[in-house]
Amino acid sequence: MDDFDESRIVSMDQQQADDWQYSLRPRKFSEYIGQEKVKDNLNVWIQAALSRGEALDHVLLYGPPGLGKTTLAGIIANELGVNFRQTSGPAIERSGDLAALLTNLQEHDVLFIDEIHRLSHSVEEVLYSAMEDYALDIIIGKGPSARSIRLDIAPFTLIGATTKAGSLAPPLRDRFGIISRLEYYTPDALVHIIKRAAEILKIDIEDQGALEIARRSRGTPRIANRLLKRV
Repeated sequence: MDDFDESRIVSMDQQQADDWQYSLRPRKFSEYIGQEKVKDNLNVWIQAALSRGEALDHVLLYGPPGLGKTTLAGIIANELGVNFRQTSGPAIERSGDLAALLTNLQEHDVLFIDEIHRLSHSVEEVLYSAMEDYALDIIIGKGPSARSIRLDIAPFTLIGATTKAGSLAPPLRDRFGIISRLEYYTPDALVHIIKRAAEILKIDIEDQGALEIARRSRGTPRIANRLLKRV
């Protein structure tokens, strides 16, 4: 892990600050429009974790692209009052990368892995003991002299996001205590999202215009925001 380059696999909030889409993301549940059942359930789990002074159980968010999985992950970290570290399955090429990342987490931090279904098998195996026991099993040396040591890590919350929940290996999927499916948005919810985005971007839009964008957005906020930006 000596050649670990965290910047290669981790996207920090400040690195995204100039992205107009990032500026539209709500920061707390009260600002997040839609997905009411998911929000309510997550809020119950978060309040329970805070009252116990423990890390939130690991969370799997799944559903079609563009529905707000990354945004929800960031909100969870904000509501918990902890650091948010973001990466993706394809970015974690080696098990050592993930091990080094996990050892740098502080107590109760949130680690978000987008496209978690694209993790390699060797990287997944590192996650098993980390998620279940907050520990890493590391092999020292090679050949007959190789030995395994267990390294404790800070209690943390893994949030995985995927568009292909069925592609997750059962041992990984079973380690998520909270599993939530995001649904497509109604036109009414999208109209509210579009109006909020228009206000932030300082775009004048009439109710009928917002409704027309909503109808063309296929139930997806990401598409709605992109169409709004073209107005």
